[in-house]
Amino acid sequence: QVQLVESGGGLVQAGGSLRLSCTASGIPFSGSVMAWFRQAPGKEREFVAFISWSGITARYVDSVKGRFTISRDNAKNTVALQMDSLNSEDTAVYYCAADVPPVVVGSASHDYDIWGQGAQVTVSP
Repeated sequence: QVQLVESGGGLVQAGGSLRLSCTASGIPFSGSVMAWFRQAPGKEREFVAFISWSGITARYVDSVKGRFTISRDNAKNTVALQMDSLNSEDTAVYYCAADVPPVVVGSASHDYDIWGQGAQVTVSP
């Protein structure tokens, strides 16, 4: 079964940290580009970060650079997003996404083929 399952969302105070995890099944994980997107209430879905199949290359949206870190474990078919120094602007539903081979390597929603169900992250003042 092809699926991505996120975990680790929740409520945190501003300045705090959360770690999101996504477990993949049914896809060629080690050959896929993995990404995180987010969607805040009343806003468009926004790219957050992606990581290459090897884990060597990662890209971030400017608003999270220096605060968020994306990583992957190809042996466990997991990708994680460590989020530090959270603020209210980070409140959103966070989605894990996979760009399966042949990969595009992009930051647009349409570059990604498989999506998780989403995990709520709420940052209180």
